[in-house]
Amino acid sequence: MSASVPARAPEPPLVRPATEGDGTALGELDRRTWSPLHAVLPRPRPPYDPFFDSAHPPGEFLVAESGGRLVGYVRLTSAGGLAARAHIRRIQGLAVDDRARGRGVGRALVRAALAEARRQGASRITLGVLGHNAPARALYASEGFAVEGVLPGEFLLETGFADGVLMGRSLGAAAPDAVPGAPSGTAPGVTPRAP
Repeated sequence: MSASVPARAPEPPLVRPATEGDGTALGELDRRTWSPLHAVLPRPRPPYDPFFDSAHPPGEFLVAESGGRLVGYVRLTSAGGLAARAHIRRIQGLAVDDRARGRGVGRALVRAALAEARRQGASRITLGVLGHNAPARALYASEGFAVEGVLPGEFLLETGFADGVLMGRSLGAAAPDAVPGAPSGTAPGVTPRAP
């Protein structure tokens, strides 16, 4: 009789800041993961726009790597141009490659975004998610996000009307010496970019 060897848990993904050189791989990942479950924009069609542009710079993205390839990203932005909202960060996009689902990639990205938001001096983080995206809502809830509002029928998708769900959570008090929006250093849980 042979002894069974316990299955090894998958290696946690490496989460790091995005670089300009990640644009092509992230664009491909974005197109592979497009789904009416979470997309409010139409399916991308060629010719494809660059993933990074002036409105979506690499500095707003954290990426997850596993096995030497990009398997996910999260976009973290400021909440808007008002000084009164400078303490807030917003998750404005999260994607995980289908081949990497169930391995903790989404959770690692959310946790890295929380850490990065804290490092930037934010005391609050928010996001929007489609009402029917139960897996994403469950992930966010398990990381401390609460539903703070529902916009019924906010989006008209290929599949019909969908609610917009607003979620948020506190990050604790903002660091008194932090300047919101001014990156410096590296958040815990985020591997710094090699020089």
